[in-house]
Amino acid sequence: MRTLTGRAGRAGPPRAVAEGYRAGRTLPARVELIRQLKRRRTLVMGGILFALPFVLLIAFAVGGEPEGRAGQVSLMDSATASGANFAAVTLFASAGFLLVVPVALFCGDTVASEAGWSSLRYLLAAPVPRARLLLSKLAVGLGLSLAAIVLLPLVALAVGTATYGWGPLELPTGGTLPTDTAAARLALTVAYVFVSQLVTAALAFWLSTRTDAPLGAVGGAVGLTIIGNVLDEVTALGDWRSFLPAHWQYAWLDAVQPQLDLTRMIQGTSLSVTYALVLLALAFRGFARKDVVS
Repeated sequence: MRTLTGRAGRAGPPRAVAEGYRAGRTLPARVELIRQLKRRRTLVMGGILFALPFVLLIAFAVGGEPEGRAGQVSLMDSATASGANFAAVTLFASAGFLLVVPVALFCGDTVASEAGWSSLRYLLAAPVPRARLLLSKLAVGLGLSLAAIVLLPLVALAVGTATYGWGPLELPTGGTLPTDTAAARLALTVAYVFVSQLVTAALAFWLSTRTDAPLGAVGGAVGLTIIGNVLDEVTALGDWRSFLPAHWQYAWLDAVQPQLDLTRMIQGTSLSVTYALVLLALAFRGFARKDVVS
C-alpha cells in the first residue's frame, strides 16, 4: 500500500491507495460495451432496426409502386428504383422519430439504470472516478447510437439491392447520381443524421445523471425531442425556429440533390454540437457534486 496526500495547498489526512491502482484504467470502455451488448434492450432494439427494412419491403410488395400525391414528386416515390433509393427512403422514414428512440435509450438508460439497480455507489466505491465513469458510459452510449444509425441504412441497402438491384440513385427532382457518388452521399447522410441526434443523446445523458429512473431519462429525452418537432411546425415562430435542432434534422436531403450544398447541414451541425456540449457540461458538473446514495 502507498499513501496519497490531499491536493497541493490543502491539508488532509493521507489516503491509502492499493499498489498498481490507476484511475484511468478503471471501468474500461470495452467492459462497459460488453455489459451493454448483453442487455436485452440492446438486442431488442437491434432486432427492430434490422427488421424495419423488411417491413417496408413487404409494404411496397403489397401496396405496389409508390405514387406521388397531387402531382408532387418526393423521395418516397422512387423507393423501388434501386437499392440506394430504398436505403435513402428507409432513412427518410425513420430519421424523424424512430432513430430518436435508440439514441435516447442507449444514452439515457446508462447511468440511471445503475442507480436503479443500486449499483452506482458500488462502482464509485471501487473506486471509479466520477468523470471516468461518465466518460466510459457516454462513449459506449454514443457508440451504440452510431451503430444503430448505421445498421438501418446498411440493412436497407442490402435488402434493396437484392430486391431492386444495384443502380444509380434516382433523384426526385430529376436526374440520377452514379453509384459511387450515391454511396458517398448516403455515407454523408448517415454521418449528418448521427450528428443531428447528438442533442437527443446529450439530453438523455444529462437526464440520466439527474434521476434514478431510466424510463424517466429516456422518456424525457424522447418527449422533449417530440416537442421540438411540434414547435418547428409552428410557422408563426418565424426565424425562432432556426434555433430548434428539429428545424435542421432533414437538412441531409440537400445531399440527394444533383448539386451538393452543405450550407444547411453545416448550420445544423453547429447548432447540434453546441447544444450537446452545453448539456454534457451540465451532466458532468452536476454528477460531480451529486450525493449518490443508490
